[in-house]
Amino acid sequence: MARPAGSANKDKPFRDAIRMEAQLAESGEETPAPKGSLRWIARQLLIRAGEETAAAREIGDRLDGKPAQAIIGGDDDDPAVQHVHKIERVIVTSGGKAE
Repeated sequence: MARPAGSANKDKPFRDAIRMEAQLAESGEETPAPKGSLRWIARQLLIRAGEETAAAREIGDRLDGKPAQAIIGGDDDDPAVQHVHKIERVIVTSGGKAE
């Protein structure tokens, strides 16, 4: 059954597979998952993460979520974010009307 548009996707099977395989690996157990399964792929990724930064980053992104990207401009002449400040002075008389 499809989830409603705009609802949060709480079902994360690959994240769950990584967690299960990490627990087994911590206790020194081999994976019971058959070759090619999601858990087997997760175990292979955990093995590679010990030597490859990209694999370690992938695991971190899956478990903790990807870090937010900063919004930056191309250069000083063309900033992506511009702040506009406006100061307005209003003089109010004792009758409550602005001049």
